[in-house]
Amino acid sequence: MTDMTYLSKARRIAAGGVPRVLDIFSGAGGISLGFHAAKFEITANLEIDEHAAATHGHNFHPGSPEHAIARDITETMPQDLADALGLGPVSEAFDVLVGGPPCQAYARVGRSKLREIAEHPEAFLHDHRASLFEKYLAYVTACHPLALLMENVPDIMNQRGVNVAEVMAEALEEAGYTVAYTLLNAAHYGVPQMRERMFLVAYRSELGQTVAFPKATHDIELPVGYEGSRQVALKVLNSSTGDLFSEAAEHHYVDAPGTIRKPADAITTDEAIGDLPVITEHLTGGMKKGARRFDGPVTPYREDVKLTPYVQLMRTWQDFESPGGVRDHAIRSLPRDYMIFRRMNPGDQYPEALKHAHDLFRERLAELAAEGRPLKEDSDLWDQLRGSMIPPYDPGKFPNKWRKMEGDAPARTLLAHLGKDGYSHIHPDSEQARTISVREAARLQSFPDGFVFKGTMNPAFKQIGNAVPPLMSKAIAEKIMVAIKAGAAHMVATADDRMLVAQTA
Repeated sequence: MTDMTYLSKARRIAAGGVPRVLDIFSGAGGISLGFHAAKFEITANLEIDEHAAATHGHNFHPGSPEHAIARDITETMPQDLADALGLGPVSEAFDVLVGGPPCQAYARVGRSKLREIAEHPEAFLHDHRASLFEKYLAYVTACHPLALLMENVPDIMNQRGVNVAEVMAEALEEAGYTVAYTLLNAAHYGVPQMRERMFLVAYRSELGQTVAFPKATHDIELPVGYEGSRQVALKVLNSSTGDLFSEAAEHHYVDAPGTIRKPADAITTDEAIGDLPVITEHLTGGMKKGARRFDGPVTPYREDVKLTPYVQLMRTWQDFESPGGVRDHAIRSLPRDYMIFRRMNPGDQYPEALKHAHDLFRERLAELAAEGRPLKEDSDLWDQLRGSMIPPYDPGKFPNKWRKMEGDAPARTLLAHLGKDGYSHIHPDSEQARTISVREAARLQSFPDGFVFKGTMNPAFKQIGNAVPPLMSKAIAEKIMVAIKAGAAHMVATADDRMLVAQTA
């Protein structure tokens, strides 16, 4: 029965049907957007965060409120999801499954447990004690996808000495898939951000396809820290005593492919966000306090800058075209720090920021003394002024907490922590003296301007920081589309040949 389910899906695709995607742990939909751009159908998603679920539903199924409902994988059975969306039998509803359990979701699962999940997926779906990893694998078994994409941080390859990516590969191979995984950096694929991630792709073995990752289209020499993170991630893989299910030499990791023949230079921060409106009202007291909502009028783009190819793409992305400006160009209120931001140089981090803060404090003390209002050191007024001007963080513990971006380079990795303060991405324009806005963060992740984020500013930052860059996803999705079409044709032809042989035997 299972083989016939896969064959039925292959026949549909071979006949011209559009491959259908289920995005699990979808977030706002970074992976979904890349697959949508590669001409997949985003059929459904599963996401526990209410704001992210609302964002995904609004962008991919506008007018269908059932698609915007937050759902917990631990409480949502695959068939229940299919029933809620009117998709029929879940084993027949999806061709491709994308997404990946959160990093903290993984538990060590041995071969016997993997076989048990494959043989009894319903038991694990109903077991509240099962880990998210086990429930995810049970979803794979229940949905019978022809292909899968999983994404996670590089550290997933070295979780307390265990290469969890290899665990995933072993699980999927055991279930009948051809699997490979690698490390890719988003800056190599036209994203204005240096974001290193693990990507795993799997195809049903009956498709007859090997896993190939896309060649890089953009070139950049990554900072030393990124290469160091890569080496840490690969440490278990390279160890002769690596804690893998199989011998260390028999892993599923493949090196990232090289670049195309003539790669472009990596997209810089200035190229990505230079056309967005200047924000200075926070410096003059004109910025309102409270939650920043995105239901106001459109703010027009700057007209005094040359449009880059990247900006044109962000404004004209098919089905997500710009409304003529931006509605979510909102920033955080950080009045203590504006003048520090202005003093900082591109590339400066917290130790430099703290030095600038002390300089500003000393200058203010001198101004007060010149005005005949000197403050005695360690007095209450002196302490109050100091507290209003100098950040309290220990530079030894938080050296990377702040960073002023370089306009002539891609941004450093955006994280969900943007929803807390934004200090990791201080705008490179000193005249604006601020952290980046929601729309600037979206641009740096390669979300087009017509993509709408639901919720207020903090949830939007979190959704963006958690997302897979859509351009990164699109590059991989295009490879998967080629493989799944060729594999479907191969699978159908092989089945027909066998049927012909059986009829003539």
